[in-house]
Amino acid sequence: MDRTIRVFVIEDSAVDRTLITAIINKRADMTVIGAAGDPYEARERMRELDVDVVTLDVEMPRMNGLEFLEKLMRLRPTPVLMVSSLTEGAADVTFEALELGAVDFVTKPRTGLGPNGGAIGDELVAKIRATARARVAPKQAVTEAVRQPEARTGGALPADLLIAIGASTGGTEAIKEVLNVLPVDCPPIVIAQHMPPGFTRRFADRLDSLCRISVSEACHGDRLQAGHAYLAPGGQHLVVERSSGAYRAAILEGAPGMLHKPSVDVLFRSVAKAAGAKAIGVILTGMGRDGASGLLEMREAGSFNVAQDEATCVVFGMPREAIAVGAAHEVLPLSQVARRVLAQIRSGARATVDASRTIPA
Repeated sequence: MDRTIRVFVIEDSAVDRTLITAIINKRADMTVIGAAGDPYEARERMRELDVDVVTLDVEMPRMNGLEFLEKLMRLRPTPVLMVSSLTEGAADVTFEALELGAVDFVTKPRTGLGPNGGAIGDELVAKIRATARARVAPKQAVTEAVRQPEARTGGALPADLLIAIGASTGGTEAIKEVLNVLPVDCPPIVIAQHMPPGFTRRFADRLDSLCRISVSEACHGDRLQAGHAYLAPGGQHLVVERSSGAYRAAILEGAPGMLHKPSVDVLFRSVAKAAGAKAIGVILTGMGRDGASGLLEMREAGSFNVAQDEATCVVFGMPREAIAVGAAHEVLPLSQVARRVLAQIRSGARATVDASRTIPA
């Protein structure tokens, strides 16, 4: 997008609305063209405006924020960035918003943004830029493959297989679609999704209620089990270690100031070391380049890797960077990723690659 990003702010707190507006207007590439204290006011003011991004407070008066989002995405699909409080209730509403088509979310402290906006400022600006470039489309019907996952992989599996998945913007829905297809006896899965503390456990619980496999937030020392997915905790790194013939999870704080915690690169590098050719790597939608170098290390260690294609990504940042460095063997639409992983599981991790889809190293 070459033009200035035109943002509409919907926030019931007048103080936070003013601060969000000030944060945005300080950047040369974006401007607030309107603001409202509730969805009714926003609906009226947005009628004649050409809006690129809407920032939408989760907890809104008069009209439920989810109801407003559903109407907006049905009648006038627009990239939406949710602004959420760090509470469990807000987390649940935020995930519902992502299911309805919101692109991403940022979190604000329980006490509000504070006098200068605090650390949310840089994150808000970065996510507005990504949201402005996101693909927004009517919610697609759930595929037959997702509605009816296979109960079993079929036959004995090669020993010690491990699946590693990384994602960011748009990743909550993409991860859900992949995991929904995987059967109860699939190899253990480790996942790094960019998400703040407090949200990853709720996300894991949500996935666990929807999928045949078990899903949980990873704990230090967990022995990785078949039929189970382990989600990196928000604000920490998940790494895989090999101990006494088994894979185990380790949770690390990481160096202060790291851009992403959890980091996809940190996870993928550990998988390259612990699993090598027994691993399958998957990189899904997300902004930035986190995961590209780690996925390349996995490929160099003998893993088989898949990247989500541009047409089905909300933001084609992370997969694009992984493809550019030669880390992906195949590039596939999201609807085909889980099926390809299953085919790879059945043949062993070191794969027979479809030459028509191979990305040169």
